[in-house]
Amino acid sequence: MRFALALIAPLTLALGACADNPAPQLAAPVTGGAVSSADPRATAAGEAILAQGGSATDAAIAVMLALTVVEPQSSGIGGGGFLVRADGTTGALTTIDGRETAPAAATPTRFLDAQGKVLGREPRVFSGLSVGVPGNVALAAKAHAADGKLPWAALFQPAIALARDGFTMNRRLYESLSGNKGRADKSAAAKAVFFGADGEPLPVGATVKVPMLAATFEALAAQGPQAMYGADAAAAFAAYVAGETPQDGRMRATDVTTYAAVERDAVCAPYRAYRVCGMGPPSSGGIAVAQMLGQLERFDLSALGPNSPTFWHLFVESQRLAYADRELYSGDADFVSVPVAGLVDRGYIASRSALISPTATLAKVEAGVPPGAPLARGDGPEEPENGTTHFSVTDAAGNAVSYTSTIEGAFGSGLHWRGFYLNNELTDFTLTPEADGKPVANRVEGGKRPRSSMAPTIVFDANGKVVLVIGAAGGPTIPVTVTRAIIGVLDFGMGAQDALAMPFAMSFGDALLIEDGTALVGMKGDLEALGHKGIRAGAAPIKANALGRRADGTWEVATEPRLVSVVTP
Repeated sequence: MRFALALIAPLTLALGACADNPAPQLAAPVTGGAVSSADPRATAAGEAILAQGGSATDAAIAVMLALTVVEPQSSGIGGGGFLVRADGTTGALTTIDGRETAPAAATPTRFLDAQGKVLGREPRVFSGLSVGVPGNVALAAKAHAADGKLPWAALFQPAIALARDGFTMNRRLYESLSGNKGRADKSAAAKAVFFGADGEPLPVGATVKVPMLAATFEALAAQGPQAMYGADAAAAFAAYVAGETPQDGRMRATDVTTYAAVERDAVCAPYRAYRVCGMGPPSSGGIAVAQMLGQLERFDLSALGPNSPTFWHLFVESQRLAYADRELYSGDADFVSVPVAGLVDRGYIASRSALISPTATLAKVEAGVPPGAPLARGDGPEEPENGTTHFSVTDAAGNAVSYTSTIEGAFGSGLHWRGFYLNNELTDFTLTPEADGKPVANRVEGGKRPRSSMAPTIVFDANGKVVLVIGAAGGPTIPVTVTRAIIGVLDFGMGAQDALAMPFAMSFGDALLIEDGTALVGMKGDLEALGHKGIRAGAAPIKANALGRRADGTWEVATEPRLVSVVTP
């Protein structure tokens, strides 16, 4: 696995995790629908749309737009996302890919210098080289056309009010701005919004107004997606990004006008008496979650419980196997062969599970050979992804939406356009096009979508009823975070909130991160005895949101407990 444990600190800062974790204040039980997001003001926007009779899709779009305002470091209309929807009547699944695309002129050596070495972080990330065509507005329009109940313009009103009238700077945004100087304030327009005359971020409690973003939302509300993808808007946007691009294929207006959100096949797999469904390629999240759960199914996790070192050992081993497959095989299936069916094949997963011993650690982990696997494939390094958010929504009709949105890094590329930050999503491509003389599945190609770790997920019980709507932020930690919470609910009988509060452990290459201040610290010796090396205690770079169905049919609104003290204005 090509992720470094050293990435944990910047990931934690971007996500806003903190050491003081007071118990969250749970919302009252909800029967007519519910919303869970990373910011209470975005949650309120979704709830307002539900109160007006909007669908879960309508409310999810309103949440995404509101997060563009109050959580600019993590998501917004300058980025993209994945949406998974379950129909409340039929149980039918729809998954929409709103992932960003590379310009048509982009080449596999986009992030290499003249000598063939990877460019430094500054030119690679903080420039137009990293900006893909944003997909969130197209995703929203496609979803609304299929499942919206309220008028398109109505969905923008909460976000317009937040941007126009102002919102209160919370500690999470303040700390993220402070920790990302040179990126958050790269653009003069962004600096004028979020920073004072002294060059420091506006203080906690200050009112932040983004009039240019309000104007952008008003145009989108009135004109629809043409306000972003129409000829005039596309030409202006592409010219701005191209002017900030130092080398390789620059963005053109046609890259924007031809962008389309695409409906994909869901990735579903059984787990005990349940069915777990998520997003397929270009996301690796749905496959990774299915593989980890499938590999662990033969073990009696319920008997082990969350306080067992053996459980955490098994969980980490399953991660290592799933991520080895992820790096070799996952990519944009429109460009490379991704053996999705083979990777989630029950027989193949059983063969991978057989490699896991409850008493010892695998000395070496390599990708397997699932049915349909391409034989000539390499892997390589990529940029960490951490500017991401997730929200879960249900409505009175029983429809459920799991939506993960991202701009990649905190404040994306640092480029700021008409009130919002632009993604640096193209650095989610593997930075080198070949490894050991073999092509990398996730290499840059014109029009291609980079691989993602996002894992918006919906879990059904044996009767086809939705019991959990979940997703997470945190780049490579996302599938692990989601899987851990699913196990908490399905195996350990926890409520959704308690499942999100479980300790976190993840293998990063040859190192193992365990969450500081949790029971895992006391298990360090046991884990070492099982063969785990390089164990380090640190903050968990995670952020999850979920809705869990209670036995009485009401929804438990679960939010990331590690953020409670920093998101409340």
